[in-house]
Amino acid sequence: MSKLYVLLCTMLWGALISAQNGGGNFYKIDEVAEIHIYFEAPNWMEKLDSLKQAGHDDRLPGDVVVNGVRYEEVGVRYKGNSSFNSVSKDDEAKLPLNIKLDYKDKEQTLPGGVETLKLSNVFRDPSFLREVLSYDIARQYMPAPRANFAKVFVNDEYLGFYNSTESVDKKFLLKHYGNSSGTLVKCDPNWEFPEQKQCPHGDHASLEYLGEDSTCYMGLYEIKSDYGWKDLIDLTQVLHEAPDSLEKVLNVDQVLWMLAFNNVLVNLDSYSGMLCHNYYLYRDTFGVFHPVVWDMNLSFGAFRYSEKGSNLSNEQMQELSPFLHYRNEKRPLINKLLSNSLYRKIYLTHIRTILQENFTEDQYLEKARAIQEVIAPFVESDPNRLYRLETFRENLDTTTLIDDQAIIGITELMEKRTEYLMQHPLIVKEPPLISAVQHEKTKDKVRISANVQQAETVWLCYRYAGRSNFKRIQMAGGSLEADQAIRWEAMVDNRPGIQYYIAAEGERAAALSPERASLVFYEVDEPTSQK
Repeated sequence: MSKLYVLLCTMLWGALISAQNGGGNFYKIDEVAEIHIYFEAPNWMEKLDSLKQAGHDDRLPGDVVVNGVRYEEVGVRYKGNSSFNSVSKDDEAKLPLNIKLDYKDKEQTLPGGVETLKLSNVFRDPSFLREVLSYDIARQYMPAPRANFAKVFVNDEYLGFYNSTESVDKKFLLKHYGNSSGTLVKCDPNWEFPEQKQCPHGDHASLEYLGEDSTCYMGLYEIKSDYGWKDLIDLTQVLHEAPDSLEKVLNVDQVLWMLAFNNVLVNLDSYSGMLCHNYYLYRDTFGVFHPVVWDMNLSFGAFRYSEKGSNLSNEQMQELSPFLHYRNEKRPLINKLLSNSLYRKIYLTHIRTILQENFTEDQYLEKARAIQEVIAPFVESDPNRLYRLETFRENLDTTTLIDDQAIIGITELMEKRTEYLMQHPLIVKEPPLISAVQHEKTKDKVRISANVQQAETVWLCYRYAGRSNFKRIQMAGGSLEADQAIRWEAMVDNRPGIQYYIAAEGERAAALSPERASLVFYEVDEPTSQK
Protein backbone atom coordinates (compact mmCIF):
# COMPACT_ATOMS: atom_id res chain seq x y z
CA MET A 1 0.00 0.00 0.00
CA SER A 2 1.46 3.37 -1.01
CA LYS A 3 2.12 6.07 1.57
CA LEU A 4 -0.04 8.44 -0.49
CA TYR A 5 -2.96 6.03 -0.33
CA VAL A 6 -2.59 5.66 3.44
CA LEU A 7 -2.35 9.43 3.84
CA LEU A 8 -5.52 9.92 1.78
CA CYS A 9 -7.34 7.29 3.84
CA THR A 10 -6.22 9.01 7.03
CA MET A 11 -7.32 12.44 5.83
CA LEU A 12 -10.67 11.24 4.51
CA TRP A 13 -11.45 9.22 7.62
CA GLY A 14 -10.42 12.08 9.88
CA ALA A 15 -12.65 14.45 7.93
CA LEU A 16 -15.55 11.99 8.23
CA ILE A 17 -15.14 11.63 11.99
CA SER A 18 -14.88 15.40 12.40
CA ALA A 19 -18.02 15.93 10.31
CA GLN A 20 -19.93 13.33 12.33
CA ASN A 21 -18.98 14.74 15.70
CA GLY A 22 -18.91 18.43 14.97
CA GLY A 23 -16.16 21.04 15.03
CA GLY A 24 -14.04 21.49 18.10
CA ASN A 25 -14.49 17.89 19.18
CA PHE A 26 -11.87 16.74 21.72
CA TYR A 27 -12.17 13.16 20.47
CA LYS A 28 -10.99 13.75 16.91
CA ILE A 29 -9.12 10.63 15.87
CA ASP A 30 -6.71 12.47 13.59
CA GLU A 31 -5.53 14.87 16.31
CA VAL A 32 -3.59 13.42 19.25
CA ALA A 33 -4.43 15.32 22.43
CA GLU A 34 -1.73 16.53 24.85
CA ILE A 35 -2.49 16.38 28.56
CA HIS A 36 -0.20 17.76 31.29
CA ILE A 37 -1.05 16.94 34.92
CA TYR A 38 0.54 18.93 37.74
CA PHE A 39 0.64 17.77 41.38
CA GLU A 40 2.15 19.65 44.29
CA ALA A 41 2.91 16.38 46.06
CA PRO A 42 6.26 14.95 44.87
CA ASN A 43 5.11 11.45 45.93
CA TRP A 44 1.97 11.61 43.79
CA MET A 45 2.33 8.00 42.61
CA GLU A 46 2.26 6.67 46.18
CA LYS A 47 -0.71 8.87 47.05
CA LEU A 48 -2.68 7.73 44.01
CA ASP A 49 -1.82 4.12 44.76
CA SER A 50 -2.99 4.49 48.36
CA LEU A 51 -6.31 5.94 47.22
CA LYS A 52 -6.76 3.07 44.77
CA GLN A 53 -5.93 0.41 47.34
CA ALA A 54 -8.38 2.00 49.80
CA GLY A 55 -11.12 1.07 47.36
CA HIS A 56 -13.01 4.35 47.15
CA ASP A 57 -13.24 7.20 44.67
CA ASP A 58 -11.32 9.90 46.57
CA ARG A 59 -9.03 11.90 44.30
CA LEU A 60 -5.70 13.68 44.47
CA PRO A 61 -6.11 17.41 43.67
CA GLY A 62 -4.03 18.96 40.92
CA ASP A 63 -4.10 21.12 37.82
CA VAL A 64 -4.25 19.93 34.23
CA VAL A 65 -3.41 21.55 30.91
CA VAL A 66 -5.32 20.05 27.98
CA ASN A 67 -4.18 21.10 24.52
CA GLY A 68 -2.70 24.28 25.96
CA VAL A 69 -5.66 25.29 28.15
CA ARG A 70 -5.23 25.18 31.93
CA TYR A 71 -7.88 23.75 34.28
CA GLU A 72 -7.32 24.21 38.00
CA GLU A 73 -8.27 22.07 40.99
CA VAL A 74 -9.14 18.93 39.09
CA GLY A 75 -9.32 15.54 40.82
CA VAL A 76 -7.20 12.59 39.70
CA ARG A 77 -7.33 8.90 40.59
CA TYR A 78 -6.18 5.62 39.13
CA LYS A 79 -8.85 3.52 37.44
CA GLY A 80 -9.33 0.02 36.06
CA ASN A 81 -9.11 -3.54 37.32
CA SER A 82 -6.78 -5.86 35.38
CA SER A 83 -5.30 -2.91 33.49
CA PHE A 84 -4.25 -1.44 36.84
CA ASN A 85 -3.48 -4.53 38.94
CA SER A 86 -1.50 -6.45 36.33
CA VAL A 87 0.59 -3.42 35.36
CA SER A 88 1.17 -2.00 38.84
CA LYS A 89 2.49 -5.29 40.23
CA ASP A 90 5.27 -5.12 37.63
CA ASP A 91 6.18 -1.62 38.88
CA GLU A 92 5.23 -0.07 35.56
CA ALA A 93 4.59 3.69 35.56
CA LYS A 94 1.96 3.72 32.82
CA LEU A 95 -1.19 3.20 34.88
CA PRO A 96 -4.76 4.08 33.79
CA LEU A 97 -6.05 7.47 34.98
CA ASN A 98 -9.37 9.18 35.62
CA ILE A 99 -9.33 13.01 35.65
CA LYS A 100 -12.41 14.84 36.86
CA LEU A 101 -12.26 18.38 35.50
CA ASP A 102 -15.27 19.60 37.50
CA TYR A 103 -13.96 18.17 40.77
CA LYS A 104 -14.16 21.56 42.52
CA ASP A 105 -15.66 23.89 39.91
CA LYS A 106 -18.84 22.22 38.63
CA GLU A 107 -18.86 24.50 35.59
CA GLN A 108 -15.32 23.58 34.51
CA THR A 109 -15.39 21.40 31.38
CA LEU A 110 -13.59 21.01 28.09
CA PRO A 111 -15.19 22.59 25.01
CA GLY A 112 -18.18 20.43 24.20
CA GLY A 113 -18.92 19.76 27.86
CA VAL A 114 -16.40 16.98 28.61
CA GLU A 115 -16.26 16.68 32.42
CA THR A 116 -14.09 13.59 32.86
CA LEU A 117 -11.04 12.28 31.01
CA LYS A 118 -10.67 8.49 31.11
CA LEU A 119 -7.18 7.48 30.06
CA SER A 120 -6.39 3.81 29.43
CA ASN A 121 -2.92 2.34 29.17
CA VAL A 122 -3.72 0.07 26.18
CA PHE A 123 -3.42 -3.05 28.34
CA ARG A 124 -3.16 -6.32 26.38
CA ASP A 125 -3.51 -4.52 23.05
CA PRO A 126 -0.09 -4.16 21.43
CA SER A 127 -1.79 -2.97 18.20
CA PHE A 128 -3.17 0.15 20.00
CA LEU A 129 -6.26 -0.31 17.78
CA ARG A 130 -8.90 -2.30 19.62
CA GLU A 131 -10.46 0.43 21.74
CA VAL A 132 -10.72 3.14 19.10
CA LEU A 133 -11.64 0.84 16.21
CA SER A 134 -14.30 -1.06 18.19
CA TYR A 135 -16.03 2.10 19.39
CA ASP A 136 -15.94 3.49 15.86
CA ILE A 137 -17.84 0.43 14.62
CA ALA A 138 -20.25 0.41 17.57
CA ARG A 139 -21.27 4.05 17.05
CA GLN A 140 -22.64 3.18 13.62
CA TYR A 141 -25.43 1.19 15.27
CA MET A 142 -25.97 2.34 18.86
CA PRO A 143 -25.01 5.15 21.24
CA ALA A 144 -21.42 4.47 22.28
CA PRO A 145 -18.51 6.52 23.63
CA ARG A 146 -16.04 8.32 21.40
CA ALA A 147 -12.36 7.49 21.73
CA ASN A 148 -8.99 8.75 20.56
CA PHE A 149 -5.39 9.03 21.79
CA ALA A 150 -3.46 11.35 24.09
CA LYS A 151 0.11 12.08 25.15
CA VAL A 152 0.11 12.28 28.95
CA PHE A 153 2.67 14.11 31.11
CA VAL A 154 2.91 14.42 34.91
CA ASN A 155 4.87 17.39 36.25
CA ASP A 156 6.28 17.77 32.72
CA GLU A 157 7.65 14.21 32.65
CA TYR A 158 6.29 12.18 29.72
CA LEU A 159 4.25 9.32 31.18
CA GLY A 160 3.18 7.71 27.92
CA PHE A 161 0.76 7.38 25.01
CA TYR A 162 -2.79 6.57 26.13
CA ASN A 163 -6.26 5.80 24.84
CA SER A 164 -8.78 8.47 25.82
CA THR A 165 -12.42 7.37 26.02
CA GLU A 166 -15.56 9.42 26.52
CA SER A 167 -17.21 8.95 29.90
CA VAL A 168 -20.74 7.57 30.18
CA ASP A 169 -21.96 10.47 32.28
CA LYS A 170 -24.78 13.01 32.34
CA LYS A 171 -23.48 14.83 29.26
CA PHE A 172 -23.37 11.54 27.35
CA LEU A 173 -26.90 10.64 28.48
CA LEU A 174 -28.29 14.06 27.60
CA LYS A 175 -26.73 13.91 24.13
CA HIS A 176 -28.07 10.47 23.28
CA TYR A 177 -31.32 10.18 25.25
CA GLY A 178 -32.44 13.78 25.71
CA ASN A 179 -32.35 13.54 29.52
CA SER A 180 -29.93 12.59 32.28
CA SER A 181 -32.08 12.30 35.40
CA GLY A 182 -32.97 8.62 35.05
CA THR A 183 -31.33 5.51 36.51
CA LEU A 184 -27.77 4.78 35.40
CA VAL A 185 -26.38 1.33 36.21
CA LYS A 186 -22.78 0.27 35.70
CA CYS A 187 -22.94 -3.46 35.08
CA ASP A 188 -19.55 -4.44 36.39
CA PRO A 189 -19.25 -6.56 39.56
CA ASN A 190 -17.20 -5.53 42.55
CA TRP A 191 -14.93 -8.57 42.66
CA GLU A 192 -14.10 -7.97 46.34
CA PHE A 193 -17.71 -7.61 47.53
CA PRO A 194 -18.46 -10.22 50.23
CA GLU A 195 -20.73 -13.09 49.25
CA GLN A 196 -24.32 -12.66 50.42
CA LYS A 197 -25.21 -16.14 51.68
CA GLN A 198 -28.93 -15.36 51.89
CA CYS A 199 -29.07 -14.52 48.15
CA PRO A 200 -29.33 -16.72 45.05
CA HIS A 201 -26.02 -17.03 43.26
CA GLY A 202 -25.96 -14.52 40.41
CA ASP A 203 -23.67 -15.00 37.44
CA HIS A 204 -22.00 -11.60 37.52
CA ALA A 205 -23.97 -8.73 35.87
CA SER A 206 -26.13 -11.06 33.77
CA LEU A 207 -29.52 -9.52 34.74
CA GLU A 208 -30.75 -12.67 36.44
CA TYR A 209 -33.65 -12.10 38.80
CA LEU A 210 -32.34 -12.60 42.36
CA GLY A 211 -35.43 -11.58 44.32
CA GLU A 212 -36.60 -8.29 45.80
CA ASP A 213 -33.69 -7.71 48.20
CA SER A 214 -31.40 -5.06 46.69
CA THR A 215 -28.50 -6.43 48.77
CA CYS A 216 -28.41 -9.40 46.38
CA TYR A 217 -27.55 -7.06 43.50
CA MET A 218 -25.10 -4.69 45.18
CA GLY A 219 -21.94 -6.67 44.55
CA LEU A 220 -22.87 -7.24 40.89
CA TYR A 221 -23.93 -3.75 39.79
CA GLU A 222 -23.17 -0.16 40.71
CA ILE A 223 -25.89 2.48 40.71
CA LYS A 224 -24.29 5.67 39.34
CA SER A 225 -27.44 7.81 39.77
CA ASP A 226 -29.08 8.96 43.00
CA TYR A 227 -31.45 5.99 43.01
CA GLY A 228 -32.30 2.96 40.93
CA TRP A 229 -32.14 -0.42 42.67
CA LYS A 230 -35.89 -0.95 42.31
CA ASP A 231 -35.74 -0.02 38.62
CA LEU A 232 -32.99 -2.57 38.01
CA ILE A 233 -34.78 -5.29 39.98
CA ASP A 234 -38.02 -4.62 38.09
CA LEU A 235 -36.17 -5.05 34.78
CA THR A 236 -34.69 -8.38 35.85
CA GLN A 237 -38.12 -9.56 36.98
CA VAL A 238 -39.75 -8.68 33.64
CA LEU A 239 -36.89 -10.39 31.83
CA HIS A 240 -37.39 -13.49 33.99
CA GLU A 241 -41.17 -13.66 34.22
CA ALA A 242 -42.66 -11.70 31.30
CA PRO A 243 -40.18 -11.47 28.39
CA ASP A 244 -43.07 -10.81 25.99
CA SER A 245 -43.48 -7.43 27.72
CA LEU A 246 -39.83 -6.42 27.43
CA GLU A 247 -40.41 -3.77 24.76
CA LYS A 248 -42.24 -1.69 27.38
CA VAL A 249 -39.17 -1.46 29.63
CA LEU A 250 -36.15 -2.23 27.42
CA ASN A 251 -34.83 -0.94 24.11
CA VAL A 252 -34.78 -4.45 22.67
CA ASP A 253 -33.36 -3.48 19.30
CA GLN A 254 -30.37 -1.72 20.85
CA VAL A 255 -29.73 -4.83 22.97
CA LEU A 256 -29.82 -6.96 19.80
CA TRP A 257 -27.28 -4.59 18.22
CA MET A 258 -25.05 -4.91 21.30
CA LEU A 259 -25.23 -8.71 21.23
CA ALA A 260 -24.54 -8.80 17.49
CA PHE A 261 -21.61 -6.42 17.89
CA ASN A 262 -20.09 -8.45 20.74
CA ASN A 263 -20.41 -11.66 18.73
CA VAL A 264 -19.04 -10.41 15.41
CA LEU A 265 -16.01 -8.72 17.03
CA VAL A 266 -15.48 -11.60 19.51
CA ASN A 267 -15.77 -9.01 22.26
CA LEU A 268 -15.91 -11.52 25.11
CA ASP A 269 -14.85 -9.16 27.90
CA SER A 270 -18.51 -8.15 27.88
CA TYR A 271 -22.01 -9.45 28.62
CA SER A 272 -21.35 -12.21 26.09
CA GLY A 273 -18.24 -13.65 27.77
CA MET A 274 -17.34 -15.55 30.91
CA LEU A 275 -17.25 -12.51 33.22
CA CYS A 276 -20.53 -11.02 31.95
CA HIS A 277 -19.76 -7.34 32.60
CA ASN A 278 -18.47 -4.12 31.00
CA TYR A 279 -21.68 -2.41 29.93
CA TYR A 280 -24.04 0.25 31.24
CA LEU A 281 -27.83 0.41 31.42
CA TYR A 282 -29.68 3.72 31.41
CA ARG A 283 -33.39 3.97 32.24
CA ASP A 284 -34.65 7.15 30.63
CA THR A 285 -37.55 9.34 31.76
CA PHE A 286 -39.92 7.26 29.58
CA GLY A 287 -39.15 4.24 31.77
CA VAL A 288 -37.09 2.39 29.14
CA PHE A 289 -33.63 0.89 29.71
CA HIS A 290 -30.92 1.32 27.05
CA PRO A 291 -27.59 -0.59 26.89
CA VAL A 292 -24.22 1.14 26.41
CA VAL A 293 -21.13 -0.88 25.52
CA TRP A 294 -17.95 -0.19 27.51
CA ASP A 295 -14.26 -1.13 27.82
CA MET A 296 -13.00 -2.30 24.43
CA ASN A 297 -9.28 -2.90 24.97
CA LEU A 298 -9.81 -6.69 24.84
CA SER A 299 -12.17 -6.67 21.88
CA PHE A 300 -11.24 -8.52 18.67
CA GLY A 301 -10.45 -11.71 20.56
CA ALA A 302 -7.92 -10.41 23.10
CA PHE A 303 -10.04 -12.03 25.85
CA ARG A 304 -10.53 -15.73 25.04
CA TYR A 305 -13.00 -16.96 27.66
CA SER A 306 -16.62 -17.45 26.64
CA GLU A 307 -17.46 -19.46 29.78
CA LYS A 308 -15.71 -21.25 32.60
CA GLY A 309 -13.05 -23.68 31.45
CA SER A 310 -10.19 -23.52 29.02
CA ASN A 311 -9.64 -20.50 26.83
CA LEU A 312 -10.69 -20.54 23.18
CA SER A 313 -8.19 -21.32 20.43
CA ASN A 314 -7.75 -19.02 17.44
CA GLU A 315 -9.92 -21.36 15.36
CA GLN A 316 -12.65 -21.47 17.99
CA MET A 317 -12.81 -17.67 18.06
CA GLN A 318 -12.81 -17.47 14.27
CA GLU A 319 -15.77 -19.86 14.24
CA LEU A 320 -17.50 -18.68 17.40
CA SER A 321 -21.20 -19.51 17.08
CA PRO A 322 -23.59 -16.58 16.69
CA PHE A 323 -25.75 -18.51 19.16
CA LEU A 324 -23.24 -18.55 22.01
CA HIS A 325 -25.21 -18.85 25.31
CA TYR A 326 -28.45 -19.40 23.35
CA ARG A 327 -29.56 -22.12 25.80
CA ASN A 328 -27.85 -20.63 28.85
CA GLU A 329 -30.51 -19.44 31.31
CA LYS A 330 -27.82 -17.50 33.18
CA ARG A 331 -27.57 -15.17 30.17
CA PRO A 332 -31.21 -14.02 29.99
CA LEU A 333 -30.60 -11.19 27.52
CA ILE A 334 -29.38 -13.80 25.04
CA ASN A 335 -31.53 -16.74 26.12
CA LYS A 336 -34.84 -14.85 26.35
CA LEU A 337 -34.43 -12.50 23.39
CA LEU A 338 -33.12 -15.03 20.89
CA SER A 339 -35.88 -17.46 21.84
CA ASN A 340 -38.26 -14.96 20.23
CA SER A 341 -38.46 -15.72 16.49
CA LEU A 342 -38.63 -12.09 15.35
CA TYR A 343 -35.86 -10.92 17.67
CA ARG A 344 -33.66 -13.83 16.58
CA LYS A 345 -34.09 -12.94 12.90
CA ILE A 346 -33.40 -9.25 13.56
CA TYR A 347 -30.28 -10.20 15.54
CA LEU A 348 -29.00 -12.20 12.56
CA THR A 349 -29.85 -9.28 10.27
CA HIS A 350 -27.75 -7.01 12.51
CA ILE A 351 -24.84 -9.44 12.26
CA ARG A 352 -25.12 -9.39 8.48
CA THR A 353 -25.24 -5.58 8.40
CA ILE A 354 -22.17 -5.20 10.64
CA LEU A 355 -20.27 -7.67 8.45
CA GLN A 356 -21.27 -6.08 5.15
CA GLU A 357 -20.60 -2.52 6.26
CA ASN A 358 -17.29 -3.17 8.02
CA PHE A 359 -15.66 -6.49 7.12
CA THR A 360 -16.67 -8.09 3.82
CA GLU A 361 -14.71 -5.50 1.81
CA ASP A 362 -12.03 -4.93 4.47
CA GLN A 363 -13.48 -1.54 5.38
CA TYR A 364 -12.22 -1.93 8.96
CA LEU A 365 -8.73 -2.68 7.71
CA GLU A 366 -8.47 0.62 5.84
CA LYS A 367 -9.43 2.43 9.05
CA ALA A 368 -7.01 0.36 11.12
CA ARG A 369 -4.07 1.09 8.83
CA ALA A 370 -4.97 4.76 8.71
CA ILE A 371 -5.05 4.92 12.52
CA GLN A 372 -1.68 3.21 12.83
CA GLU A 373 -0.11 5.65 10.40
CA VAL A 374 -1.34 8.56 12.52
CA ILE A 375 -0.19 7.16 15.86
CA ALA A 376 3.01 5.31 14.86
CA PRO A 377 5.41 8.16 15.83
CA PHE A 378 3.75 8.47 19.25
CA VAL A 379 3.88 4.74 19.92
CA GLU A 380 7.56 4.68 18.98
CA SER A 381 8.40 7.54 21.37
CA ASP A 382 6.36 6.20 24.32
CA PRO A 383 8.93 5.79 27.16
CA ASN A 384 6.68 3.45 29.15
CA ARG A 385 5.20 1.38 26.32
CA LEU A 386 3.98 -1.89 27.84
CA TYR A 387 5.03 -4.10 24.92
CA ARG A 388 7.83 -4.41 22.39
CA LEU A 389 7.59 -1.92 19.53
CA GLU A 390 7.58 -4.73 16.96
CA THR A 391 4.26 -5.98 18.28
CA PHE A 392 2.55 -2.68 17.37
CA ARG A 393 2.66 -3.58 13.66
CA GLU A 394 2.61 -7.36 14.06
CA ASN A 395 -0.58 -7.60 16.07
CA LEU A 396 -2.73 -6.04 13.38
CA ASP A 397 -2.19 -9.19 11.33
CA THR A 398 -0.70 -11.96 13.51
CA THR A 399 -0.88 -13.50 16.96
CA THR A 400 1.51 -11.90 19.46
CA LEU A 401 2.64 -13.40 22.76
CA ILE A 402 2.20 -10.93 25.64
CA ASP A 403 2.99 -12.03 29.21
CA ASP A 404 2.47 -15.66 28.17
CA GLN A 405 -0.93 -14.69 26.69
CA ALA A 406 -1.54 -15.10 22.96
CA ILE A 407 -3.21 -11.97 21.53
CA ILE A 408 -4.67 -12.90 18.16
CA GLY A 409 -4.03 -10.62 15.18
CA ILE A 410 -7.07 -8.54 14.26
CA THR A 411 -7.06 -9.46 10.56
CA GLU A 412 -6.06 -13.03 11.46
CA LEU A 413 -9.31 -13.19 13.43
CA MET A 414 -11.66 -11.19 11.23
CA GLU A 415 -10.82 -12.53 7.78
CA LYS A 416 -11.77 -16.08 8.72
CA ARG A 417 -14.53 -14.97 11.07
CA THR A 418 -16.20 -12.94 8.33
CA GLU A 419 -15.99 -15.90 5.97
CA TYR A 420 -17.44 -18.23 8.61
CA LEU A 421 -20.35 -15.96 9.52
CA MET A 422 -21.22 -15.02 5.94
CA GLN A 423 -21.54 -18.74 5.18
CA HIS A 424 -23.56 -19.55 8.31
CA PRO A 425 -26.74 -21.38 7.23
CA LEU A 426 -29.04 -18.88 8.96
CA ILE A 427 -27.15 -15.73 8.00
CA VAL A 428 -26.93 -16.77 4.37
CA LYS A 429 -30.74 -17.00 4.10
CA GLU A 430 -32.13 -14.44 1.65
CA PRO A 431 -33.84 -11.68 3.65
CA PRO A 432 -36.99 -9.84 2.54
CA LEU A 433 -36.42 -6.89 0.22
CA ILE A 434 -37.89 -3.56 1.31
CA SER A 435 -38.24 -0.68 -1.17
CA ALA A 436 -40.29 2.42 -1.98
CA VAL A 437 -40.83 3.44 1.66
CA GLN A 438 -43.26 6.38 1.68
CA HIS A 439 -45.61 8.28 3.90
CA GLU A 440 -48.66 10.40 3.09
CA LYS A 441 -50.24 12.86 5.50
CA THR A 442 -53.90 13.76 5.80
CA LYS A 443 -55.41 16.06 8.38
CA ASP A 444 -55.72 13.39 11.08
CA LYS A 445 -53.68 10.41 9.90
CA VAL A 446 -50.39 9.42 8.30
CA ARG A 447 -50.34 6.45 5.91
CA ILE A 448 -46.93 4.74 5.87
CA SER A 449 -46.28 2.19 3.15
CA ALA A 450 -43.53 0.09 1.59
CA ASN A 451 -43.03 -2.51 -1.14
CA VAL A 452 -41.76 -5.76 0.38
CA GLN A 453 -40.77 -9.02 -1.27
CA GLN A 454 -40.50 -12.43 0.43
CA ALA A 455 -42.10 -11.37 3.72
CA GLU A 456 -44.76 -13.09 5.77
CA THR A 457 -45.23 -10.22 8.23
CA VAL A 458 -44.25 -6.57 8.03
CA TRP A 459 -44.05 -4.30 11.05
CA LEU A 460 -44.16 -0.54 11.38
CA CYS A 461 -42.02 0.67 14.26
CA TYR A 462 -42.83 4.29 15.14
CA ARG A 463 -42.70 6.93 17.84
CA TYR A 464 -43.76 10.54 18.35
CA ALA A 465 -41.47 11.87 21.02
CA GLY A 466 -38.00 11.91 19.51
CA ARG A 467 -36.37 10.01 22.39
CA SER A 468 -39.09 7.54 23.38
CA ASN A 469 -39.11 3.83 22.57
CA PHE A 470 -40.46 2.71 19.20
CA LYS A 471 -43.90 1.06 19.23
CA ARG A 472 -44.45 -1.85 16.85
CA ILE A 473 -47.69 -2.52 14.92
CA GLN A 474 -48.39 -4.98 12.14
CA MET A 475 -48.85 -3.56 8.64
CA ALA A 476 -51.52 -4.80 6.24
CA GLY A 477 -50.58 -6.38 2.92
CA GLY A 478 -52.37 -5.05 -0.13
CA SER A 479 -51.87 -4.99 -3.87
CA LEU A 480 -49.21 -6.94 -5.77
CA GLU A 481 -46.67 -4.63 -7.41
CA ALA A 482 -44.98 -5.18 -10.78
CA ASP A 483 -41.75 -6.41 -9.17
CA GLN A 484 -43.68 -9.16 -7.31
CA ALA A 485 -43.54 -7.10 -4.16
CA ILE A 486 -46.60 -6.59 -2.00
CA ARG A 487 -47.54 -3.09 -0.93
CA TRP A 488 -47.82 -3.01 2.86
CA GLU A 489 -49.27 -0.08 4.79
CA ALA A 490 -50.35 1.12 8.20
CA MET A 491 -52.07 4.22 9.55
CA VAL A 492 -50.99 6.23 12.60
CA ASP A 493 -52.26 9.45 14.12
CA ASN A 494 -50.90 12.60 12.52
CA ARG A 495 -48.98 14.14 15.39
CA PRO A 496 -45.76 16.19 15.29
CA GLY A 497 -42.39 14.48 15.19
CA ILE A 498 -43.24 11.04 13.81
CA GLN A 499 -40.16 8.84 13.33
CA TYR A 500 -40.35 5.30 11.99
CA TYR A 501 -38.68 2.33 10.37
CA ILE A 502 -39.89 -0.88 8.71
CA ALA A 503 -39.17 -4.44 9.88
CA ALA A 504 -40.02 -7.27 7.49
CA GLU A 505 -40.09 -10.89 8.66
CA GLY A 506 -39.75 -13.84 6.32
CA GLU A 507 -39.78 -17.53 7.12
CA ARG A 508 -36.07 -17.69 8.05
CA ALA A 509 -34.76 -14.12 7.85
CA ALA A 510 -35.69 -10.49 8.50
CA ALA A 511 -34.83 -7.09 7.04
CA LEU A 512 -34.94 -3.51 8.28
CA SER A 513 -35.28 -0.23 6.45
CA PRO A 514 -33.16 1.73 7.12
CA GLU A 515 -30.70 -1.09 7.80
CA ARG A 516 -29.21 0.71 10.83
CA ALA A 517 -32.59 1.08 12.54
CA SER A 518 -33.36 2.04 15.21
CA LEU A 519 -30.40 4.41 15.53
CA VAL A 520 -31.29 5.58 12.01
CA PHE A 521 -34.91 6.12 10.94
CA TYR A 522 -37.31 7.93 8.61
CA GLU A 523 -39.04 11.17 9.63
CA VAL A 524 -42.49 12.29 8.49
CA ASP A 525 -41.68 15.99 8.83
CA GLU A 526 -38.62 15.66 6.56
CA PRO A 527 -38.13 14.12 3.09
CA THR A 528 -38.51 10.34 3.31
CA SER A 529 -34.94 9.13 2.85
CA GLN A 530 -32.42 7.21 4.87
CA LYS A 531 -30.74 9.55 7.33
